[in-house]
Amino acid sequence: MTNPKHIVLVGFLQAQNCTTIPAAWRHPDARHDVTSASFYRHVGQTLERGKFDLGFFDDRLAMPDLYGGDHRHTVENGIRCVKLDPVTVLTAMGMSTERLGLGATYSTSYYEPFHVARVFATLDHMSEGRAAWNVVTSVNDNEAKNMGLAEAPAHDVRYDRADEFMEVVHGHWDSWEKDAIEANRATGRYADGEKVHRLDHEGKFYNSRGPFTVPRTPQGHPVVIQAGQSGRGVDFAARWGELLFMSNPSLAGAKANYLATKKAIADAGRDPNQVKIANLTFPVVGRTMAEAEDKRAAYDELPNLIDDLSLLSEGLNFDFSVKDLDTPLSDTDVQEMTGIQGIRNQVLEVTGKDNPTVRDFVNVSGRGRLAHPVVGGPVELADHFEEWFTGEACDGFVIAATHMPGAFEDFVDLVVPELQKRGLFRNEYQGTTLRHHLGIDLPERGSWRR
Repeated sequence: MTNPKHIVLVGFLQAQNCTTIPAAWRHPDARHDVTSASFYRHVGQTLERGKFDLGFFDDRLAMPDLYGGDHRHTVENGIRCVKLDPVTVLTAMGMSTERLGLGATYSTSYYEPFHVARVFATLDHMSEGRAAWNVVTSVNDNEAKNMGLAEAPAHDVRYDRADEFMEVVHGHWDSWEKDAIEANRATGRYADGEKVHRLDHEGKFYNSRGPFTVPRTPQGHPVVIQAGQSGRGVDFAARWGELLFMSNPSLAGAKANYLATKKAIADAGRDPNQVKIANLTFPVVGRTMAEAEDKRAAYDELPNLIDDLSLLSEGLNFDFSVKDLDTPLSDTDVQEMTGIQGIRNQVLEVTGKDNPTVRDFVNVSGRGRLAHPVVGGPVELADHFEEWFTGEACDGFVIAATHMPGAFEDFVDLVVPELQKRGLFRNEYQGTTLRHHLGIDLPERGSWRR
């Protein structure tokens, strides 16, 4: 399969009461029927009308209630307090679309490999080859407590377990050879028993026997999404990921990380051209630059400080409620931030401080706010995407919405036509599967064993 010469576009979704920005529900145009199937059908149809590669659901297994150890601020401020199961939501979206890829997050820390393998293989069959699994190791203790544990595993231990988890999942996905099923009424034989294999995995963290109960899927196996940006996370992504998400606010940083990640993929014995890297982007789109700037200014009135502090506490697995906003944090405080290492490292790098303040974390991270948006009309937005794409800063973009579903409607109606006019994006889908859209090959059985 040849690689497409167009930008990869991913719709960044949440099966919750807001977008990734908690203030999104306060937007005057935001729909609040987020527990209805019609809401997700509409979003999926909008993305498919814009010829997006896929819609992808982020997820966590707890409310962000680490701040102050109390959920009331989360519920009262609507800080991602509603969280539906993303795969179940995807079934509604999949039945209302025909080509749009369907991705969801499932944690390697709190599910069993056989279960995850079966869920996503089934989704790939039901969607005729459009499924993707976003692999996360989970980041905070509140998720662990919901799943019967006292605290989240240590950072590197989570990734050690995740590596073996992936071996088990891929082993099960490889259990059925593609031509195993005969369904021969004349002979009475359904499938060739020699072409269905037991896994018999016995490892440090997992045992899983098999045989797997889902035949080989239209894509060989679902597309694997990964977003690790820490040192250990990059290693994991380079080994397993097929679509990688990054969050680079600057062009120079994006180019450096793009080259480094592609090298890591090659060093892991894989073809870098078979792995796509998409950068997280928050577009604020108007018909003109002036209209877009007015939209941005209005949006900046929606968030509040508790949004920032709550999501920082969740993301870094550290309760910021016990710290003064402008007092430098101690060395111990910084070391105890065991959640998303990329957030902590970014704050340390940008401030140049070993001991930033809480306000530094709020201002630099942008957690809870519209951080580093791309603001403009169709031409300005297309200029931005073209510069990053042709400058080898990324292979595409993860488009995050300021509010739902209007932000995606604006992007599809205003920006996509400009990208198509420039030859940077498809006019029509050329294939039926997500791998067709992305331009990555069907995996051979056992190709993950390197």
